[in-house]
Amino acid sequence: MTPRPVWIDLANSPHVLFFTPIIDELRRRGVRTVVSVRDFAQTTQLCIRFGIDAEMIGRHGGASIGGKLLGLAERVRELRAFARRTRPCVAVSHNSYSQAVAARSLRLPVMTAMDYEYQPANHLAFRCADLVAVPEAFPLDRLLAQGARPGRTWRYPGLKEHIALAGFTPDPGYLARAGIDASRPVIVVRPPADMALYHRFANPLFPLLLKRLASAPVTTILLARTGAQAADLEAAGFGALLWRGEALDGRQLVAGADAVVSAGGSMNREAAVLGTPAWSIYAGKLAAVDRALVAAGRLHLLHDVQDLARIPLRKKPAATPPRISDTLVVQFVDRLLAVARR
Repeated sequence: MTPRPVWIDLANSPHVLFFTPIIDELRRRGVRTVVSVRDFAQTTQLCIRFGIDAEMIGRHGGASIGGKLLGLAERVRELRAFARRTRPCVAVSHNSYSQAVAARSLRLPVMTAMDYEYQPANHLAFRCADLVAVPEAFPLDRLLAQGARPGRTWRYPGLKEHIALAGFTPDPGYLARAGIDASRPVIVVRPPADMALYHRFANPLFPLLLKRLASAPVTTILLARTGAQAADLEAAGFGALLWRGEALDGRQLVAGADAVVSAGGSMNREAAVLGTPAWSIYAGKLAAVDRALVAAGRLHLLHDVQDLARIPLRKKPAATPPRISDTLVVQFVDRLLAVARR
């Protein structure tokens, strides 16, 4: 095996959970890693929590297209310098298009993963990649239209959360140790990703959800994505619902919660995999993986005010959480190292 390391870029909070078992599998095989992390949401805090030694490079460019382009150019420049210094054999991320561009410009092999077919930046990351990994539910026509090539695509069974949750064991005492009152039903809420490139629309149902929860006999954990979003929620009168403690272990939080209501995707899918009731309040185009979960009865959609009354504000039935196999992790690492050898 080459002594050169595998380069992992973590651009958003869910990427930490996704790559933690992958890093563990690489270490088991004696493969070194170097990790770069973008200062966005809770990504850096989660790296510290999970013991990932990462170098912080770049920040989010904000909600405007101009700010995103400027941030992309600056981060590509800094990532190129990082790669020259660390000399990796391959670059891998969950659709970090800044890493994909930086690595391609240095003629490094690139592997990228993605699970949302309506992300505009797929066109950039997929065209830079030597291998694109997507769930089987990802529509083939969208995959090809966004620049992925059939011979350089791996459509894996299941969800990316089956990788992120591989080997995970719920801790029944986690909520209490985190300072969360679990004597009442615990409802975890994730706001819209209103700063993301794919999120160009309003979500008027979300504040109505918060108003309902604010008056209900439940413990609401409102997890703002950024400091700016937290300030906006505070100004709107929802400060009492905001989580103000240290970054939480999202897996343990979802496993211990009685319901998850998210305007995003990853946390809802984690809940669906772990057997926690999951409700989507996302206002955009629903991903194919989410449509599959809806069809299977593992994810429920909220469309209007009447739907909010359907959310069960009660303790979930006791159940044994499923054991998640590490098969996908092993397969992911196999393919990653094959890309490195090209």
